[in-house]
Amino acid sequence: METKELISSYDEANDTFVAKMSDKKGYYANYDIADGIFLNIDKNRLPVSVQINDASCVLNVKKSVLQDPDVSILIECVGDKIHLKLSIADREIFSNNSANIFDIPEVSYEIRAS
Repeated sequence: METKELISSYDEANDTFVAKMSDKKGYYANYDIADGIFLNIDKNRLPVSVQINDASCVLNVKKSVLQDPDVSILIECVGDKIHLKLSIADREIFSNNSANIFDIPEVSYEIRAS
């Protein structure tokens, strides 16, 4: 598993949570992989960021939790499955398996805030 540096931000006014790899700028396409959770990919179809609109509702957590800078995301794409796990302050907030209908190649990333 490859570990990458993560930059996360939470906009409390708009209740939007974004976590992206620090070495990536922008994205090519975004896919709704769970209700309200979007996986953004680059032109090589590799994951570069996660965006969650209405984050406190989607994740069923208080807004103060989303402001914690200790964030990690696990993204694994194996065959026809995508596994996404979001942890904040070493607490698993969200975990989901979805179909890889987006032709994302096999990858295994752990993205952590430094």
